[in-house]
Amino acid sequence: HYWRSRGFAVLDVDYRGSTGYGREYRDKLKGKWGIYDIDDAVAGAQHLVNQGLVSPDHLAINGGSAGGFTTLSTLTFRSKFNAGCSRYGIGDLEILARDTHKFESRYLDGLVGPYPEKKEVYLERSPINYTTKLHVPILLLQGAEDKVVPPNQAQAMYDAVKSAGLPCCLKVYAGEQHGFRKAVNIRDSIDSELSFYARLFKFKVAGGALPLPIVNLDDIAEADKALLPSAMSCWGPLCGVRGRE
Repeated sequence: HYWRSRGFAVLDVDYRGSTGYGREYRDKLKGKWGIYDIDDAVAGAQHLVNQGLVSPDHLAINGGSAGGFTTLSTLTFRSKFNAGCSRYGIGDLEILARDTHKFESRYLDGLVGPYPEKKEVYLERSPINYTTKLHVPILLLQGAEDKVVPPNQAQAMYDAVKSAGLPCCLKVYAGEQHGFRKAVNIRDSIDSELSFYARLFKFKVAGGALPLPIVNLDDIAEADKALLPSAMSCWGPLCGVRGRE
């Protein structure tokens, strides 16, 4: 509702491997995480473009946790989207396999393959190893006390994107773990994402945007001057594609 009430078209993708469609559909993602999920996200966005419902120049993708991995992978290995936001997402599958907490430590055996036997697959599907392919701005939102996807994942992606000269922002929330719990941080994270897109796509936020420093976004003053005068006149063609958590 937050995004729709602000003029965004939202596509929530139940990519292959999602629940609710039977065992066969659920099992399709086994060994294919980082392939089918991004293929389906891209196909969904392209379908909306083909229908004339959204602008191909204003496509954003976001997701948290597993959806954050899909977001980072899609932005790295595909060229469909113009920006993205990863919430406590995974940039390095190998480090996740080694660092995550015990309860989820073997999840990747089914989604990617047993580690370290399939180490080469982990390396091939980790966005952090292919940052030279990144070409669009990224916002990274992370909990400081996350034990499932530790903050070093977001920090590594931020450092890589920053070094590549791409606009990026990393916000780490003190006291938050895997998924934000405090109302003030939930609101701040959503408003930050809106501000991120407003700066990139040059539209005004009704009531004013949350201040958000974006590294490598040159000439902030001039960018602000270029903001469109009417929010609703430009929000219609914007589209957000969401990965599943």
